[in-house]
Amino acid sequence: MNAIELEALRERVGRTHLQRRLGLEEDHEVFVFNRRGAHFFYPENWYSVHGFIRSCLRVSGLYGRAQRNACAIGLRHNRLGIPGLPAPFEGFRLLHLSDLHVDMAPRNTEALARLISDLDYDLCVLTGDYRARTFGPYEPTLEGMAMIRERLKGEIFAILGNHDSIRMVPGLEALGIRVLLNESVELERDGRSIHLAGIDDAHYYQVHNIDKASAGIPQEAVALLLSHTPEVYRHAAHSAFDVMLCGHTHGGQICLPGSVPITWDARCPRRMAAGSWRYHGMLGYTSVGAGTSVVNARLNCPPEITLHTLSDA
Repeated sequence: MNAIELEALRERVGRTHLQRRLGLEEDHEVFVFNRRGAHFFYPENWYSVHGFIRSCLRVSGLYGRAQRNACAIGLRHNRLGIPGLPAPFEGFRLLHLSDLHVDMAPRNTEALARLISDLDYDLCVLTGDYRARTFGPYEPTLEGMAMIRERLKGEIFAILGNHDSIRMVPGLEALGIRVLLNESVELERDGRSIHLAGIDDAHYYQVHNIDKASAGIPQEAVALLLSHTPEVYRHAAHSAFDVMLCGHTHGGQICLPGSVPITWDARCPRRMAAGSWRYHGMLGYTSVGAGTSVVNARLNCPPEITLHTLSDA
């Protein structure tokens, strides 16, 4: 990100937001690289954990299967019944991609590119975590995202996750992927509209601002929120959002039989760790993601992309 792009981003999101995000990213990299024992507090970067998981899978004879599972990405369908949905949006289809980690394993990214090529949808939304690591260079991530972007059509809106740097925003937007940083857009169809808002990472960096993201949305309007993590479900529901789409949890990634997650790395109920859920009047959906983190393996938790169809409740 050059000086001109930095200044443009500062004018757009505000000095405080940008300064906090960049400062926290720099602190995180210093913490990871220079502080003895730092990886203990951030297991995603603790490479002895990576080796331990791989060893356990090999000993159990499941490693090969778990790796094959990781690139067997499926398409899920989900209906979002929204009271008062404007008639022109009946049947509107949202393609939801999350936790792509495109530089983790090339064959996963290639499988995703093949899957999305021929899908029919009206809008695509991305709910964060495009980079495999939580630190370091992001140029390989942008290269992987360029491959995905070539296979997508129409408008694309995205948010950042805890693996992503805000320095990636100019590169993503140069690809035609609009990143919502505590912002919202109005989607119009045949003279009627709904609103789509997106917040910055609420899990690690905690630079999300729902008030700012929803400031331009009329109280009576149908509104959808993109959040990387489901952890803000209470705040989103009490901010009058009708729908929240999120990811982050990977559904546990390596689960017990029956898709029961051992851990989901989010401060939310287990029922919100994967799939559809409801909190008060708000519908939620947590994607288990198309990619992998820590190790390129999945058990009892197949990767997914989701096609949401909007309808009046």
